[in-house]
Amino acid sequence: MDLLSIIYPFLIGSIIGSFLNVVIFRLPEEGASIVFPSSHCPRCKSAIGWYDNVPIISYLLLRGKCRKCNATISLQYPLVELCMALLSAGLFRKFDISFEFFFYFLFCASLLVIIFIDLHHQIIPDSISLGGIVLGFGGAFFNHGVSPLQSGLGILVGGGFFYLFALSYYLITKRDGLGGGDIKLLAMIGAFLGWQSILFVIFASSLSGSFVGLWAMVKQGKGGQTKIPFGPFLALSAMCYLFFGTAIIDFWFRLSTWNL
Repeated sequence: MDLLSIIYPFLIGSIIGSFLNVVIFRLPEEGASIVFPSSHCPRCKSAIGWYDNVPIISYLLLRGKCRKCNATISLQYPLVELCMALLSAGLFRKFDISFEFFFYFLFCASLLVIIFIDLHHQIIPDSISLGGIVLGFGGAFFNHGVSPLQSGLGILVGGGFFYLFALSYYLITKRDGLGGGDIKLLAMIGAFLGWQSILFVIFASSLSGSFVGLWAMVKQGKGGQTKIPFGPFLALSAMCYLFFGTAIIDFWFRLSTWNL
């Protein structure tokens, strides 16, 4: 696979990433449309011309400023575009042009939106997670890597595990530990990646979340009252499994065999 063939999915991913920015900012707003109005500056409301809306490049040329009012443009815009471009190129390298490429392209795009919405608002929209559960299970009938049985078990194991964990935590502490959005997100991940991904996703997200949580506790000085969104850790762990799942399973198998 030559470099030129990677450029096309990279460009397509960056364009989709530009649209994902619109979804990230507008989906949490009640009654807002992700289609209308067209892209505009959030400060001066001026419409953004196509020449100022070229993914990544326009941000660099404008030096992160609005052409009309000189307001600072959030770094999130090029970051999301670059992330989706890299994910698209990675998916193409892994799956080439196939059903799996488009299937997991939608999966990664959904996870990227979830990451940034959860970071901003600490919510995971049901329209993405519940819709993702249905799409993930339906796509398993055409997916060569995950069967419908594995997908169905992934939904039950993923959602069921976190539900029992959240219920146990509440019964013990009388406080909510995990939101319903995290439960539905893990069920969605199980639908796309199968039940065999759940253990790694839980382990990796819990480990990374714990490190960040400890740092946040120290920085914010709130102790046990510190709250951080858990969705981004689940989403990033799911992406890691998607791209490196075979190597991860092989490593765990070798490790367990060595211990024996």
